Amino acid sequence: MLPASRRDFLRLTGAAGSGIALGSTAPPGSASAAVTAPNTGTAPRTGVAHVDPLTGALTTSADTACGKTFPGAVRPFGLVQLSPDTVSGGDNGSGYSADMTTIEGFSFLHLSGIGCYGDLGQVQVMPQTGALVTGRDAAKSPFVKEEEVAEAGYYAAELSRYAVRAELTSAERAGFLRFTFHEAGTGRIKVDLSRRIGFDGTHTVTQDLRLIDDHTVEGTLTNDRSGGGWICGNGPEYSVHFSMRFREPVRTFGVWNGDRVDREARAQQSTGDSAGFFVEFPVTAGQQVLLKAGVSFNGVAGARANLAADLPGWDFDAVRAAARRTWATALGRVEATGGTAEQREIFSSALYHTMIDPRVFDDTDNDGSGGGTIPSGATGDGRSAPLPGRATFRRRTVFSGWDVFRAQFPLLTIIDESVVSDTVNSLLELTASGMVKGLARWELLGTDTDTMVGDPAVNVIAEAYVKGVRGFDHDQAYRLCREVALGPPERSNRNDFDNWTRLGWCVDTSLSKTLENSYSDYALARFALAKGHHEDSRLLRRTSRNYRNLFNDEVGWFRGRRADGTWMGDNEGCVESNPAQQGWFVPHDVPGLIDLMGGRQNFVERLDALFQQTPPEDMMRWNNAYNHSNEPVHHLPFLFVYAGAPWLTQKWSRFVCQHAYATGPAGLAGNDDCGQMSAWYVMAASGFYPVAPASGVYALGSPLFDEVVYRTSRGTRFTIHARHNSADNLYVQSAELNGRPLRRAWLRHEEITAGGRLALTMGPQPNKRWGAAPELAPPSGL
Repeated sequence: MLPASRRDFLRLTGAAGSGIALGSTAPPGSASAAVTAPNTGTAPRTGVAHVDPLTGALTTSADTACGKTFPGAVRPFGLVQLSPDTVSGGDNGSGYSADMTTIEGFSFLHLSGIGCYGDLGQVQVMPQTGALVTGRDAAKSPFVKEEEVAEAGYYAAELSRYAVRAELTSAERAGFLRFTFHEAGTGRIKVDLSRRIGFDGTHTVTQDLRLIDDHTVEGTLTNDRSGGGWICGNGPEYSVHFSMRFREPVRTFGVWNGDRVDREARAQQSTGDSAGFFVEFPVTAGQQVLLKAGVSFNGVAGARANLAADLPGWDFDAVRAAARRTWATALGRVEATGGTAEQREIFSSALYHTMIDPRVFDDTDNDGSGGGTIPSGATGDGRSAPLPGRATFRRRTVFSGWDVFRAQFPLLTIIDESVVSDTVNSLLELTASGMVKGLARWELLGTDTDTMVGDPAVNVIAEAYVKGVRGFDHDQAYRLCREVALGPPERSNRNDFDNWTRLGWCVDTSLSKTLENSYSDYALARFALAKGHHEDSRLLRRTSRNYRNLFNDEVGWFRGRRADGTWMGDNEGCVESNPAQQGWFVPHDVPGLIDLMGGRQNFVERLDALFQQTPPEDMMRWNNAYNHSNEPVHHLPFLFVYAGAPWLTQKWSRFVCQHAYATGPAGLAGNDDCGQMSAWYVMAASGFYPVAPASGVYALGSPLFDEVVYRTSRGTRFTIHARHNSADNLYVQSAELNGRPLRRAWLRHEEITAGGRLALTMGPQPNKRWGAAPELAPPSGL
């Protein structure tokens, strides 16, 4: 049985919270995009200096749908995400909310922008002075919000209860902490090994730790599916292994388990929900205590190797600087010039958030081999047969498929193909190992949590292949995708497979699943055609039109449908949406949708009305019209291009950029969902968006910046330049691609990756002729 949606789960369980909407909500201004050669002018650019990791870092608020990001230290796609924790339980998946005023500690593993109550959050470190306080809640410290610092690769806070400054930085598989004790006395580091983000904030079942020498503690935390942790679907079972070293020799070592404290023990095995260890040092006023730890999902030896490889020394500032340089390089793949200060901060922070997941999942000694073991905590035995014929790859985890196939992975196909091919290999390996039936829908730590709907892995794999991404066994990839779509049933995890194949529509969550399946069959049809499987392609193109089976002519719109053919109501059959929103999800056959609606004029009027019904003050809230807080509507502003009204795409994409994004903790209109919400902004603010990613076509909008440069994985640069761009001059008057007039309002993927220059001339009034003729509409692929 498929789990309830994330939003339905929260509603059914009554999980809600209130908070303070923090940060600037001032609307960003305007700008445009481009670059073929380095810009040597003085116009300000985006980049690492503009990143604010606190963007979207609210988890519960009455005033916004909440981004649920974390503000801590991480490298691009890094395994370790070392961040402050203000909360462990409830619907606070990142473990941090900017409206909270106390810190529990600093843990090494987090998830960014997710619902479902979260997971991870293990190895929580907290400095103390005074009497030992073992309880997580009892040991919290207020922190000085005005002195909190969050930068790419660095975080700092002043813990007023203990008079300690905490600083965090990170390597890829190891984290580094520096605690400055402002007062002389006994300094203590408490390490909570029972903590886990999730429903009840605990549920680490077994902790096994050992003092190795007077500098080193190592251990393993085994996590099952009881209690807290991931709760929307199948929560993962996994083990976290750590190797932690202290710069100063440990003078006092102790363990606790519940109310029992033992200062003589040198090891502990426990199953308590409050357990861990502590070390103590005499400190002078101003003394710095440093510790670092490697983390692994394979074993303690892997954690030890990760620590040795990533953090061999004790120069905290050098590691911080290296983290910043790594981010500067990664963020340099997309660079925007011009715009307002707010827009540059939003853009840079959004691009940063697209590079958190999917994170590396294997150890440094397996780096790039793809031939080690699946992490033992994820699979049970840690063994799997290697895929025949696959290329080397870095194993990755955290695939929020239903979200990220829409914009984050299309962005990565342009700027970082290696992450895409790594992810495809990782998904294929899980299926080949027998750990996943079909292809994982929402993969977390080697488990398909089966969260949300559709076949997003098929979408991502098909898109990757048709866009020329290689580095994976495409024959095996095609076979596994085909099994998901066409069976046999025992090898498919497609939603409502029986009704889909028998009736031509889904009955359970009818509208959402039918339309999602229809798009996936289109994506796979494109894959089949590219592979030369022409009969499969014809069959899949036919089933991709199954969306038509749910168009109710009597009401002139889509409705869910029961097994007996009767229609559902106007608020049924959808996941995290309603029929007025979900019905537009026919990205692969917009001409067919236009025909169903009676032509271009009716299509444009109805779509325009949806935006007109969404006032600016609703854009940062969950709403029943254009609900940017959630993914089903993300392609809607760009549909006007298909109906001969690209000027309305220019208008409404600017509107969404202006009113659904801001700076600060309240800067995202909804859960960032592992980078999807942020990726939408990066692409829309650049002036283009993939309505149907597997089509290889991008609809053009209205760039916010004067120039945006994409440095592609192919070693080329594609520049979008907007002449006369401003907040008022938001409409495209004319366009040139590589110096030649461009009459159409769309681009092909190959035109971007080949490199070149798109020049847009902007003005204050729409040019309703540009890109409007029927023959200039983007191809549907059907």
